[in-house]
Parts: sequence; structure tokens; C-alpha cells
Amino acid sequence: MKISARNVLQGKVISIVTGPVSTELTLEVAPGVRVTSSITSTSAQSLGLTEGDNAYAVIKASSVMVAVD
Repeated sequence: MKISARNVLQGKVISIVTGPVSTELTLEVAPGVRVTSSITSTSAQSLGLTEGDNAYAVIKASSVMVAVD
């Protein structure tokens, strides 16, 4: 796999929560470190992922926002 994104984290699928439109997928990229992504359910089916599979979190964003009250 070749990709231009510099932030690629390999991990193991530890959770898949499938909804009618979107699927929440959680990867453990290091012991105790998890990355969660929301992807379309169609994409999740196309990837054919199941819990325990290895996958990559590819992060390509101009900003990450965090807010609190």
C-alpha cells in the first residue's frame, strides 16, 4: 500500500458498531491507545473487517478540534 498521508497508524480492530448509515470502528494502535472512526456502513462492508483483524488508521486532516464547556 502506498499513500501520501503521513499519519498512518497500524492497529487491531477491537470494536465494530454497525448502524444503518454509518459504522463506528475502533482500532487499538498501541496498548491502551485507541482510535475511533466513523465510516459509511457501505465502506465497512466493502472492507470486510471483523474484530481482531489488522487495519490502518489513515489520518489526513488540516485540523483536529477539541472543546469543553
